[in-house]
Amino acid sequence: MPLDDPMEPPMRRIALPALALAVLVLSACAADKRSQSLNTTLMRYASVVRWGDFTSALSFVDKDYLKDHPMSSIDQGRLAQLRVTSYDDGSGPQPAGDDEVIQVVQINVVNLNTQAERSIVDRQRWHYDKEKGTWTLMTGLPDFSPH
Repeated sequence: MPLDDPMEPPMRRIALPALALAVLVLSACAADKRSQSLNTTLMRYASVVRWGDFTSALSFVDKDYLKDHPMSSIDQGRLAQLRVTSYDDGSGPQPAGDDEVIQVVQINVVNLNTQAERSIVDRQRWHYDKEKGTWTLMTGLPDFSPH
């Protein structure tokens, strides 16, 4: 029986729109899960940076990035001398292509030894891994070195 046959069973006429609706709902759920995962990740990352817990912050950084840019004990020592006084994520994450967002953050820190405060702008690029359902920081920890 052709699909446009007026004698087509009612179930067949309902099946295609129902299937389309199901696909739409599932894709919306996936997008919602991805968005919720991003919000949770960014809040957790901001929290550990605000508390100056840079060792925990490293767990958000992409493993390949860490292989190419390992953190030395000297770098870790320098980070330990800093106290974060503010973390401003501005307008939040902005889409930057498929499965990526960019976030520009202003971070103020005080050097505990000199009591000098400075401000840096951290341009973060986050990537979503569909298989793992997680976001990773592709740009490493903020660069607090004086320029």
